[in-house]
Amino acid sequence: MFRVFRHALKPSTWVSPPLARIVLRNASTAASIPLVAPRPPPIKLRQYQEECIQSVLSYLEKGHKRLGVSLATGSGKTVIFTHLIDRIPAVGDASQTLVLAHRRELVEQAARHCSNTYPDKHVDIEMGNNHASGAADITVASIQSIMSGDRVLKFDPGRFKLVLVDEAHHIVSSQYLDVLQHFGLRHSADWTKVAAPALVGVSATFSRFDGRKLGAVIDHIVYHRDYVEMIEENWLSDVIFTTVEIKADLNKIQTGANGDFQTGALSKAINTEETNEIVVRAWLARAKERKSTLVFCVDLKHVSNLTAKFREHGVAAQFVTGDTPKLTRSARVDAFRNGEFPVLLNCGVFTEGTDIPNIDCVLLARPTKSRNLLVQMIGRGMRLHKEKENCHIIDMVAALSTGVISTPTLFGLDPAEIVEEADREKMTELKDRKERERERQEELDEVQRNAIARKLPGTITFTDYESVHDLIADTSGDQYIRRISDLAWVGVGDGKFVLTTNSGNYLLIESSDSEDEGFAVKYYRRLPVGVKTKSPWATPKIVAQGESFEHVVHAADTFANEVFEYMFIASSQPWRRSPASQAQITFLNKLRSEEDQLKPGDLTKGKAGDMITRIKHGARGKFGKASAKKRTVESACKAW
Repeated sequence: MFRVFRHALKPSTWVSPPLARIVLRNASTAASIPLVAPRPPPIKLRQYQEECIQSVLSYLEKGHKRLGVSLATGSGKTVIFTHLIDRIPAVGDASQTLVLAHRRELVEQAARHCSNTYPDKHVDIEMGNNHASGAADITVASIQSIMSGDRVLKFDPGRFKLVLVDEAHHIVSSQYLDVLQHFGLRHSADWTKVAAPALVGVSATFSRFDGRKLGAVIDHIVYHRDYVEMIEENWLSDVIFTTVEIKADLNKIQTGANGDFQTGALSKAINTEETNEIVVRAWLARAKERKSTLVFCVDLKHVSNLTAKFREHGVAAQFVTGDTPKLTRSARVDAFRNGEFPVLLNCGVFTEGTDIPNIDCVLLARPTKSRNLLVQMIGRGMRLHKEKENCHIIDMVAALSTGVISTPTLFGLDPAEIVEEADREKMTELKDRKERERERQEELDEVQRNAIARKLPGTITFTDYESVHDLIADTSGDQYIRRISDLAWVGVGDGKFVLTTNSGNYLLIESSDSEDEGFAVKYYRRLPVGVKTKSPWATPKIVAQGESFEHVVHAADTFANEVFEYMFIASSQPWRRSPASQAQITFLNKLRSEEDQLKPGDLTKGKAGDMITRIKHGARGKFGKASAKKRTVESACKAW
């Protein structure tokens, strides 16, 4: 049976009418269990919360149906979407609301807010053994349960006016797509002609590491307020940052399916006696006076060892994991919320849907490649609380060459920047100083270029390549993209990257033709033999666009894994380390002089393949142009 949310009340304190009811249905009984409690005082919405609701209503009035709201952690997203429910009028028989979430804590939180906000409505819960009726005013459902078996079929789409999705950056996963299909919201349409409920997704991190387009199910982000703005306006707690460099080597750790470090390998690198000692000593030196520190660890073993290390130093530390029994977990969180011990460690439990406003220190003991995860972890300490002035973020930063995202990146700083107790204003000031320094350096570089150009009768172009072979063999352009991707992308010059396969089809990443998008991914499909066209490839298809190069790469990887054979595109495949084939060597030797011929043992298949890709996609032509310009300059020098 589902655990009741409300604190036990003496019968003399019950208030009726109206009554608040959460209707719970167990698989073994069809009886409703009324939950009676006093009506809570009405919540006065903050200005931005009301602005957000008005923006949603404005878009709905214009006929739009699939909307997103982007708000920082701690901004009261649940308050906003629960207050939105009554603002959206019923349309005929469509008066019900469905709230979807992907974790038990989020379901419980949403149900609690809905019952408090609407004590005269019936609130059903669809989760685990609790089966909703399908007829309640508001149903709060876990996505896993509603899509289990045929449970979704009892929800008649024609009776729903609104579908709300919490933590909506998950909305393009398969289970969400299936439930949206049921409600007629899967594919974009002329919504003035389609009978479907409104869809509102709410998230603090409206981006996905795998690059899948949220636009597949959300047409407009109708309101956005990020955490920096909300700190400035005093809606969120101020923060101060300290980064602590650790010496863990993450270079050999592979990237998992979610784009972040593989957990097991990361734990082996981070969960060492030396590193755990550094973590605890850093906390003792910089945050010992903090009352409520939340620590993020890599895995269960890391939690155990780091908790023990805190206790060795006399710190009363407790931990919570996904395996902690529910009653024990609730008791520990309540004790932490009440300030009964100073340090609570966890792994993956408190990244979403956690409301512990007294947290005044967040210790990031696990490196990450995910900006979303970093923001979610930091967000745990940004809620306002009467007993804290700010939240201290201590970021244990490992080797940054591996693509680690650190707190300075959130302010536009170099991720390698080491900061010492810098608050928001200092971080912003540091960013401004770095920007001014960069501008000064660019001005000096321009002056130097102009001075050189004035000495010659014409322009000058420098190249570091002494031969086309140097250009073709140069892998420096591949290194950055291969820190982001596990696939064998090849830099072909001019900011372009190519991923090829044995079929002759390939993907190209380049600057976008659109002014609104920074980068584009184009898919080139080889035409069948015999088709007479100027190009052997069909008109390229744009499969992704975006301002963030990293997100565009992940989108390209997602597409590539769907249409190409993995063994031909993965950079880690064993065949790439074997000696180059004779066919590869013969192709490359056509460009080389007789005295500079290659042999199969001189190259691996992967290296040879990358060189051939560069040749086929313009490197040879680029060298020819560079050589021509260099010859022109050399001739001009002689004449001068």
